[in-house]
Amino acid sequence: MRELAQSLFSGAAYRYDRVAAWLSYGQYPRWHRFLVSRIPPEARWVLDVATGTASVAVLLARRGHRVVGLDLTEPMLREAARKVQSLRLQDRVLLVRGAAEQLPFPDGAFHALTFTFLLRYVQDPPQVVAELGRVVRRGGWMASLEFGVPDPPWRWWWRVHTRVVLPVGGRLVSDGWHRVGRFLGSSIEAFCRAHPFPEVRAWWQRAGFVQVRRRRLSFGAAEVVWGRKR
Repeated sequence: MRELAQSLFSGAAYRYDRVAAWLSYGQYPRWHRFLVSRIPPEARWVLDVATGTASVAVLLARRGHRVVGLDLTEPMLREAARKVQSLRLQDRVLLVRGAAEQLPFPDGAFHALTFTFLLRYVQDPPQVVAELGRVVRRGGWMASLEFGVPDPPWRWWWRVHTRVVLPVGGRLVSDGWHRVGRFLGSSIEAFCRAHPFPEVRAWWQRAGFVQVRRRRLSFGAAEVVWGRKR
């Protein structure tokens, strides 16, 4: 699964944010803003896992948090470093290469944690949620953004979008984006079918989180989940 994620996103790192916003009809930045809004302002240190090009890390830094952005894919981290430097946020955002399955941080190291589009790319999602929760201190918060599948009648349009628009739009950009576009629809649907929200919420609860909530965005095409560690 690690190799799949690196292979897919190494080829899509260039102009990732711009293309993602275009292919999501402008919803991608909105989803990020809502995710970041789930983290309380008093959380001083935040770990952003699967940081990609650091879009979430930048939003967190601009709110006053100090952020460690962690990702496995080197091309993504290079784009993230360019962004952080261009925005002069080097004093608030530290970028680290690493895997979510084994975080290089001690227990309770962070006041909060965010992660985006991660669980479909790991071999053991419950174990990864537990590992993420390990580095959040008691009383801290964790929030995630993942793709979802809309309910009818929007599901028909979502399938057209993921099976036709994404691959065709991706091909117009690059071979890497074409591969991402071909992969996403079936991957999202398979994961959501195999792991409905009650199961995902149970992962969070076993990892020590309470008040676990979900907000579906864009008719269910994206889902933000958040909770507080006991």
